[in-house]
Amino acid sequence: MAAFVSPQSFEAFKQAAGIAGNIFAFGLFVSPIPTFRRIIRNQSTEQFSGIPYVYALLNCLICAWYGCPLISYDHLLVTTVNSVGAVFQLTYIVIYITHADKNKKFKMSGLLLAVFGLFAAIAIGSLLVTDLELRHLIIGFLSCATLISMFASPLSVMNLVIQTRSVEFMPFYLSLSTFLMSTSFLLYGVFNFDPFIYVPNGIGTILGIAQLALYFYYNNQSKQETREPLIESIA
Repeated sequence: MAAFVSPQSFEAFKQAAGIAGNIFAFGLFVSPIPTFRRIIRNQSTEQFSGIPYVYALLNCLICAWYGCPLISYDHLLVTTVNSVGAVFQLTYIVIYITHADKNKKFKMSGLLLAVFGLFAAIAIGSLLVTDLELRHLIIGFLSCATLISMFASPLSVMNLVIQTRSVEFMPFYLSLSTFLMSTSFLLYGVFNFDPFIYVPNGIGTILGIAQLALYFYYNNQSKQETREPLIESIA
């Protein structure tokens, strides 16, 4: 590809894809806001689980670390998007802990400390590796693994959509944001020749397409069912 495109254009495409990924990721980061407004309004976490936000925080921290100059070259946009994501996830976790009952407070606080402890061990341990290429490979595989598991998490929701034949539990804009963000970073990884970015985001793009296909299929089906008369008229 680089042989047919000037270096300036190639760099412009790469930066555009990265910036687009940052913008679309912001849509994902703000999507839980209605849930936490409800938690604040009701002064209770009800049946909501805080574990996905703890895992998302760990994923953002590891991926942000992978984008740092100490680990990778020219991946600043990976660091920015995941740093912003980490701030959002930490904010959600603090709100959750503040309004949770005693047992949930203890559990979530313990998980939060474990995340920071694990990330500190990963960061410090990677810096002790003097071989820069090996350091890059270690953190790259870790970030790739956490990203793939994050993208795979909606599989249970997709299964629920198929079973219930309803898209109630799979919001359209969340699926669309996931698809657009994954596609943007897929292109960013391709332009950067980095498999640790384009492989997990390629999987995310495929799963995003699958989510959107399910949404349109079952959404259209439910609309058709609502149009059918409840009682057939007999002429």
